[in-house]
This record gives sequence, structure tokens and C-alpha cells, in this order.
Amino acid sequence: MKKLVKLLVLLVLVMVPVLAACGSTDDASGEGDGSGDGNSGDKHKVGILAPAVTHGWVAAVAYHAEARAEELSDDIDYQIHTSTDASEMTSQLDDLITWGAEAIVAFPQWEGMEVPIQRALDEGIEVVNFDIAIDVDGVHRVAGDNYDMGVQGANYVVDKIGTEGEVVILEVPSSGSVSDLRTSGFVDTIGEIAPDMNLHTYATQFTREDGLTDFADILTSMDHIDAVYSMDDETSIGALQAISEAGRTDIQVVTGGGGMQEYFEMMPENEDIWIQSALYSPAMVKDAVDIAVDLLDGEEVEKETIIPTTIVDRDNYQDFLDEGSPY
Repeated sequence: MKKLVKLLVLLVLVMVPVLAACGSTDDASGEGDGSGDGNSGDKHKVGILAPAVTHGWVAAVAYHAEARAEELSDDIDYQIHTSTDASEMTSQLDDLITWGAEAIVAFPQWEGMEVPIQRALDEGIEVVNFDIAIDVDGVHRVAGDNYDMGVQGANYVVDKIGTEGEVVILEVPSSGSVSDLRTSGFVDTIGEIAPDMNLHTYATQFTREDGLTDFADILTSMDHIDAVYSMDDETSIGALQAISEAGRTDIQVVTGGGGMQEYFEMMPENEDIWIQSALYSPAMVKDAVDIAVDLLDGEEVEKETIIPTTIVDRDNYQDFLDEGSPY
């Protein structure tokens, strides 16, 4: 009898870790970290491609995209990658295809992404572009109204300085369709409502450092400027610093774009210059993530989702202050 009891005890001690191991296998799903390395079950796989941080607005795009993906993590597995150029983004897109992505939300800020994105589509992957227009059939797109930002900028400038004057356009050719559309909207509208306006176009970048350096050079080459059509809040911050350092008092308007909290707070501080921003929130990328999921759920989605322009200046900036904003 004693031998039988000892045998039963030994059997129980052997079986306990085996049963525990079986239970832990059932619970190990790999969910919650967004990595998609575990057992995804019935979850959709969504990849997100964004540029590495070159600019506060770009950083906020990646932030909001990942925040929305995490909110949807009960329904999706996701991977997010950031890249410094088209070649790196292409490599990351290939990695997402290998991972098994069913949809990709892409912010292809550089030229040359048409071929890899077409390859993803050919693999049956849904692609939702954020912001940038790209010449590939089958891509869905979410963006603000870049052309209308230019239209609203032109209307704002004319409202503040009249139909004649010297206006500097700070375009950013490296941003592709974003700059093209914003410039076209501005130039087309000025041609209609203020054909006698003199326009002077200069190239810069979407950074305050470039805005400062480039506009300082422009100020030395132009004795008089009435308004500046800048497309980006950070560029505008640099331009405003150059204006201040040069002691110029002729400039009446500096526009912007994006929706940067620091820029909003500058609006009431300078009574001599109307500081304006065409709101183009990086949080719009959340809509792109939602559309990717809707497509995978079989819902009908418009090819383009264009979010209207909102103008912010000293009269209404307080309505747009947000302490929790990363931008």
C-alpha cells in the first residue's frame, strides 16, 4: 500500500508541470505589443510606413498612426516602420509583404515609391496613402486639401494687404505633390482675385532652420515685402525669426500650414504681423488606419478622403490649443 501511495505522489509531481506547460501554450498569443510575432488568430495584419523624424509634423504622424493602431489592437496586429529615404522604405515594404501584411498605410514622402507600392497591390495588399498623391492605380488616399490650403492662403493675403503688393512664395519642391498643390492653389487664386500682385518664388524646406536661413537671404535681396506665403508652420517660425533679427517692419502677413501648438501661441504676440496657419493636422493619419481596417472588413470606401481646410489666426487660435498634442 505504501508503495502504491508513493507511486501516485510521484505521478502527480510529474504531471503538474506538464499540465502547467499546456496551459501556458493556450494563453500565449503574442497580443498587445503590436509586433505581430505571436499567434494573431483572426486579426488583420496592418503595416504602417512613415518617414523618420525630420520635422515635428512628421513625428506626430507616426505618433498618431501608432496610437490608433494600438487602440485597434484587439482587432489587428500591426508593425510600424520609419525610414530615411525611398530605398529604406522600399525595403521595409518588402518586409511587410513577407510578414503577411493584408493592408499597408504608407506616407511615401519621397519620389520613387510607385514601383514598390504597385508590387504590394499586385500581391493583393490594400494600400492607403497618407497625404502624398502617388500615380498608382488602386491606391486609396487620405489627405487634407492641399490645393484649398493655397486658395485659402491667397484669400487671406488679399484680405490683409489688398490686391497689389510684393508677395514671397516659399515652396518646397522636395515634398512633391504637397508643395505643387499648395503653390498651384495660391497662384491660381491670386491670378483670379489679384492679378496685379507681384509674386516671388523661392525654394526652401519644411524646417525652421531652413526657413530662417533661406528667408534671411531673401530679406537681403528684397527691399520691400508685403506678405509671405509659407506652406508650413515650422518654415514660418524660421521666417519670422529672420524678420525679427533683420528688424523689418514692412511684412504684414506670414501664413503657415500644419497646426503646430508653438506657432499658434505666437499668433497673439505680434500685433504688427498677421500670423496664419492652414490647419493640416497630423492626426488625420488615424483616418487612414481606419480606412485600411474598413477595407479588410469588406466595407466600401471612397478612393480619396479629403479633409477640409481650417484657418487659424489670432482671432481663433485659442480654440485649437491642445496641451496633449505632440506637435
